[in-house]
Amino acid sequence: MRISNNMMYKNNLNSILNSQQNVNKAQEQVNTQKRVLTAADDPSATARALLYNDRIQGNEQFTKNITMLNSRLTTEESVLQNIKGALESAYTLSIQAGNGAYSDIDREGIAEEVKALQSTVLDLMNAKTEDGKFIFSGYQDNTPSYSYNSTSGRYEYGGDQGQHKIKVAEGVEIKSSDNGFDTFEKVNARLNVASNDGTVSGGITSSKIYVTEQADFDKFHQANYNPDPAAAANANTLSFITTTGTPNTYVVQQAGVTIDSGSFEDGKIVYKGMEVSIEPVANGQVDVDLEAPQKENALNTLDDLIAGLTNPNLTQEEFDQVLADAIVQLDNAKNQVSLVQAGLGGRLNTAKKIEQSNGDLDTSNRAAKAELVELDMAEAITELTKQETSLQAAQATFGRLANLSLFDYL
Repeated sequence: MRISNNMMYKNNLNSILNSQQNVNKAQEQVNTQKRVLTAADDPSATARALLYNDRIQGNEQFTKNITMLNSRLTTEESVLQNIKGALESAYTLSIQAGNGAYSDIDREGIAEEVKALQSTVLDLMNAKTEDGKFIFSGYQDNTPSYSYNSTSGRYEYGGDQGQHKIKVAEGVEIKSSDNGFDTFEKVNARLNVASNDGTVSGGITSSKIYVTEQADFDKFHQANYNPDPAAAANANTLSFITTTGTPNTYVVQQAGVTIDSGSFEDGKIVYKGMEVSIEPVANGQVDVDLEAPQKENALNTLDDLIAGLTNPNLTQEEFDQVLADAIVQLDNAKNQVSLVQAGLGGRLNTAKKIEQSNGDLDTSNRAAKAELVELDMAEAITELTKQETSLQAAQATFGRLANLSLFDYL
């Protein structure tokens, strides 16, 4: 076969160009520290590396989500702590107001302090996130959590019972907020009788009933109150039936069934935390209803406390009831906030553990991807040296072949 000069030059040139491409590829691998530069280099490894890329990017988004979650929960925790602090101050003032030596002016001074605390609590309940959303309004986070209804004269919750969630790992979502309904509306009001004025009959013409020992009354109420809506109308009616004598005696009936009996003196029956006064002491009957368990938010509790502190026309017994309501309900409000804080703290701890788990998973994914597409530097430098040597050899060979001539053999 005859080898022309054109074919010789073409073959040598192709050899040099191929060697240059191999050198360039080896050089690029070293520079980028990647073994797979295009999908054609290793289709299988490229496909698997893309899968790991998706996982790494997903973890990066989860990291951003956890940062947002921590920010929101930390903000909420700070707000709740301040609310609890304000409620503790109001609780202390309620106890202080029970000092019998205080005058009306002293009580008005305490009322002013309570008003300031109420304003603080309202502002905190309407606190916002960093993006201007109301923290405690649930899904209605463009609506203030609490506002004053001038028609009813009460503070009302304007949100719903929703709780926002943030995805922090595959298949894992953590609540990033607490709604005001669960935090402030589920506060148990003080258990009480439905009315302080008893319904009298027989020789008794008037009667007042006050709860004076709350713990005893709470136990009695919880054990005896009938919550069944289908129960008889008098299911929660207590009847004190009195008989004069030495001593004066009484029988207690609930829904017409005798549940207890005892004796009394000085026109006052003391029973299960209640004081039932009767005038005159005579044979007769006093009926009183157990009040259904209620819920009350702290803003309305503070409103009632302010009204009681600034009303000079209340009797001592009525004022004592105002303070009793405030003390019990503010304490319950603090406890409810503490429960929400506990749940919030648990979520923060969970987020921290998931963040650590995501970090470990990210490290594993990056290592697996590196095994597929990244470079063994020692092997790569060896390959680069080999390709450079090959290129130099091709260039040297081409130079020598180009100088060959038949005249050299004549």
